[in-house]
Amino acid sequence: MKIGFIGGGNMAQALMGGLVAKRIDADFVVVEPHATTRETLARTMRRIALHDVPSADLTACDAVVFAVKPQQFREAATSAARWLGLAPTQSPQQSSAQTTQHQMPLVISIAAGIRTQEIAHWLAAEHGHHPIVRTMPNTPALIGEGIAGLYATPEVDARGRALAETLLGAVGQTLWVDEEAKLDAITAVSGSGPAYVFAFIEALQQGARELGLSEEDARRLAVCTFVGASRLAAASEEPIAVLRERVTSRGGTTHAALTRMQDAGVNAAIVDAVHAAARRSAELGSEFGRDA
Repeated sequence: MKIGFIGGGNMAQALMGGLVAKRIDADFVVVEPHATTRETLARTMRRIALHDVPSADLTACDAVVFAVKPQQFREAATSAARWLGLAPTQSPQQSSAQTTQHQMPLVISIAAGIRTQEIAHWLAAEHGHHPIVRTMPNTPALIGEGIAGLYATPEVDARGRALAETLLGAVGQTLWVDEEAKLDAITAVSGSGPAYVFAFIEALQQGARELGLSEEDARRLAVCTFVGASRLAAASEEPIAVLRERVTSRGGTTHAALTRMQDAGVNAAIVDAVHAAARRSAELGSEFGRDA
């Protein structure tokens, strides 16, 4: 298959690398305006065509991934639109019976908040209803440990869903939702979630340093504890609360720590933070899709 990327940054590179690592037969077309990034891709990837602006190479792609920031999406989509529509292979003067058309590439967006309605509008929807998959991966995809939420418009057929599954599944797990609005929740939980985890690790590391441990030992203890606990949770079918309770003896050290967190409102603050991220995800769609 042939996969196009609008934007050749970290997430695009992770997806390409994941496909290569899983030995999935694919060629790549990347539109990347920054010369240094193109040079990096030229050194590290094989079977890749690199461009600084969209070109006819995109027309032959099975899927085109928009790996750009929300504020860049409209410009990226409008500049690529002419190559992603249902372009006739014969002249307009010929009868409709004689005219054949290219199948539209599946459009995949990894931009937070930007809704499929805006994407279709910017891609000149008068040429046909674009099959669009919106997805929210997260940064653990960089090491093949990500999880991505996906939503497909009605125009996406079984083949398109399978293609999106193959692409995102190359760097981790996938989770389909049946309502586009749920992607705001996924963005808040797993899309932004690695930053919450890193913030917790930073705080745990700081506490270890303040108790006299070295920087190296503090980091090792904090990271390994988080990784081990996460793997235990992933391997267990029991509720997370049960796993927590097993570590927490009444009157013990863990109980003292969790009581302090509860008194400080840590749990409530985390839940509120998730809601804030979800609201901001929804706002991004309105903020950068106003002309749709």
